[in-house]
Amino acid sequence: MSKVNVVLGSFFGDEGKGKIIDYLSENASVSVRCSGGNNAGHTITVNGKKFAFHLIPSGILNSNTKALIGNGVVIDPKVLIEEINNLEENGYSTKNLYISNKAHIIMPYHINLDKLLEENRGNNKIGTTARGIGPAYCDKYERSGIRVEDFITPRFRELAQINIANKNKIFEAFGYPILDAEKIITEYEEYAKILAPYVKDTINMIHQSLENNENILCEGAQATLLDIDFGTYPYVTSSNPTIGGVCTGTGIGAKDIGEVYGVLKAYSSKVGEGPFLTEQSNEIGDTIRELGHEYGTTTKRPRRCGWLDLVALKYAVRINGITGLAINHVDTIGKLSKINLCVAYEHKGKVSMDFSTNTTYIANCKPVYEEFDGNFGDLSNIQTKEDLPQNAKKYLKRIEEVVGVPIKFIGTGPDRDAMIIC
Repeated sequence: MSKVNVVLGSFFGDEGKGKIIDYLSENASVSVRCSGGNNAGHTITVNGKKFAFHLIPSGILNSNTKALIGNGVVIDPKVLIEEINNLEENGYSTKNLYISNKAHIIMPYHINLDKLLEENRGNNKIGTTARGIGPAYCDKYERSGIRVEDFITPRFRELAQINIANKNKIFEAFGYPILDAEKIITEYEEYAKILAPYVKDTINMIHQSLENNENILCEGAQATLLDIDFGTYPYVTSSNPTIGGVCTGTGIGAKDIGEVYGVLKAYSSKVGEGPFLTEQSNEIGDTIRELGHEYGTTTKRPRRCGWLDLVALKYAVRINGITGLAINHVDTIGKLSKINLCVAYEHKGKVSMDFSTNTTYIANCKPVYEEFDGNFGDLSNIQTKEDLPQNAKKYLKRIEEVVGVPIKFIGTGPDRDAMIIC
């Protein structure tokens, strides 16, 4: 039996998972997206051209790889069709794209409800992308959601009419514009016709691949500290982008999981509200942002930037069972003359490696830093870990020592080939 390799984000997302996924999918027969929606994005640069994937697994760039959108994903049909068209226009076939019949559809009322809820939070805003992700998952668990298998059948009209009528009562109560049911249904029926040929029972497909000893890669979206259960709640996403979401979002059993790669940057970044202990709201943070081009793939919002937090990384290792690290932007952090690395927290006078998502706990913690020399120089032509500058090797070695997991991939630039395989 083959094993499933998994790529997950270790912090707040935007760690550069796409590059690692792209490399691993070269030897994968199947690449699966497990959870989340188009609030997430993977960016891969191929021959100088950037591809931003929000729903389609980035394994689609490899012609021999089947790209599956799993049952744990919530799908905005318009966004998905735009991605399909973009790939086709750039010479990439989507004949190997498959959509789970059990995935759920994001409708316009989900997007409007997302905006309405955020507006009414006042000073307690979460920082949602307003893509309708949370409300779509709410409907899923409230059992009024629309699955893909219904979306592509005449039953869609009936379900949509009921849902739009119910949501319009909410909009009307808050003075929000009500939606035209017939206009929406007619529009989305056309989307359903376009997407229907891609719909399959992906669970059976995955297990047939396992039985055929094929390599399978699961692509995580977002990251550990955005997990609905294990993240910095309530400043989280509405799904499980940790290892548990791989099983529930695909139908893969725990015994089938092999390597789990945790992706991170050589520094930390975050979009949206919530605690971020190593954030540098100063010139250092601004410098990291500009050097690393830290603006959201989906939202274009400037990301909050700071030093790498090994306490949080150790937490991600524990939660996900991470077996190897993939660290990107080593070239970026190496442009600084001095680099700080958070190796512990000080909480009420005691030094600890214990991480907690409790906001009160975090508010009473101070990062314990170790300082390293930067100025790594040009890393673009370096092919092996041994050939890295001494300062870079010291920095990376300390990361391995503290979290107890080896670094398997080192990102040295934005292109898909700018990576050292350890």
